[in-house]
Amino acid sequence: MRVNGRHFETIWINNQHPAVVQIIDQRLLPFAFQTEDICTVTEMYTAIRDMHLRGAPLIGAAGAFGMYLAMVNAAGDKPEKQYITDMAGYLKSARPTAVNLAWAVDKLAHDLRNTSSREAAVETARRGALAITAIERENCLKIGQHGVRLIEALSQKKKGDTVHILTHCNAGWLACIDYGTATAPIYLAHDQGIKVHVWVDETRPRNQGARLTAWELSQHGVPCTVIADNTGGHLMQQGRVDMVIVGSDRASPYGDICNKIGTYLKALAARDNNIPFYAALPSSTFDWNLSEGAVETPIEERNGDEVRFIEGLYEGRTCSVDIVAPGVPVANYAFDITPARLVTGIITERGIVNADKKSIFTLFPENLNPVNE
Repeated sequence: MRVNGRHFETIWINNQHPAVVQIIDQRLLPFAFQTEDICTVTEMYTAIRDMHLRGAPLIGAAGAFGMYLAMVNAAGDKPEKQYITDMAGYLKSARPTAVNLAWAVDKLAHDLRNTSSREAAVETARRGALAITAIERENCLKIGQHGVRLIEALSQKKKGDTVHILTHCNAGWLACIDYGTATAPIYLAHDQGIKVHVWVDETRPRNQGARLTAWELSQHGVPCTVIADNTGGHLMQQGRVDMVIVGSDRASPYGDICNKIGTYLKALAARDNNIPFYAALPSSTFDWNLSEGAVETPIEERNGDEVRFIEGLYEGRTCSVDIVAPGVPVANYAFDITPARLVTGIITERGIVNADKKSIFTLFPENLNPVNE
C-alpha cells in the first residue's frame, strides 16, 4: 500500500543489515510515520506484546521473524532443540488470542529442529519467515479478489451509487503485510472505479479505526468517515450502511469469529437491520481444534490504562489524558466472539464460504481430523 505515494509493507529484513528486521511503528500513527529496527527476539516479543505492530496476519509474520532473530543470535555451533522450543513458547506468549502467531512460530520451530548447524538454522528461519510473509500477502490479495465481487454486486444493485461499508478496528494493510483482510475488497473496488465509502469505527480503547484504518484509507484515496463506536446501529437503522466487513484474530471451523471487542455488537445490529455481515480472514486465522462457539478462545485482558488514558496530538506533540475518575477500577477485554449465526459469510483466500462447519471444511478439507470431524 502507499504512504505519501511510496509503496510500503509492514515488516521486512533490512537489505544492508540482514540481522535487523524493520517494522512500521504503529504506536505513532497517524501523527508520525517511523520505522523501528528490531535486532533480538526480546525486542520482537516486546513489539508484539506492546503493539508496536498488531493485526493477526502481521503478528504471525512477526513471530516468524522473531524465530529468525533467535537463530541469528543463538549461541554455539548449533541451536539446541530446547532453545528452539523455549524461544517459540516465549514468542507465542506475547499475544494469546491471535492464532496466527502460534501457527507461524510452530511452523518454523518444527523446521528448525531438523537443522544441523547455526548457519543452516539461520537460513531455514529466514526462508521460512519470508515464505510466511509471502503467503499472507498473497492470501490477502486473493481475499480482495473474492470479496470485491460482493461490493460489485451491491454497486450494480444501487445502479452505481456509492456503496457504504462499515468496518471495525483495523483489518487493513497495517494489520497484515499488504492489502489487508477486511480492507482488501475495498481497495480493489476503489481501484476498479467502484464508488465506495467506509464508515470507520473509532474502536476504543486503542482507537485502531480512528488512528490506523482512517489514515491508511486516506493514504490510498478511499473516502471514509470516522464514527464513534456506538454510531453504527443508528446508521444501519437509517439505511446508510450497505454491508459490514471485519477481520478476525481467531475463527472456529464452525464459523464463529473472534475479533476486536465491539464486533459482536455490530453483528447484532447488522442482523436486526438485515445488513450482510462478513468476516475476511486467511486460513491461518482458523483454529481448527476449536469447538462450536469458540468458547476455549483465550480472551486477552490488557492493561486498564489503555481505557483510562486516551492519547492524541496537542500543540504539535502527542500526550495522554486521564479520562476516568481516580480510583475507579477499569476492565480491558481486547476481544469478543461473534457466533456463526450472525455471520453472513467468511471471505477467505479460497473463496467466500457460509459460516458453518460443512461449508468451511468443504473449502479446507485438508484440515479435517479426528478432533473436529
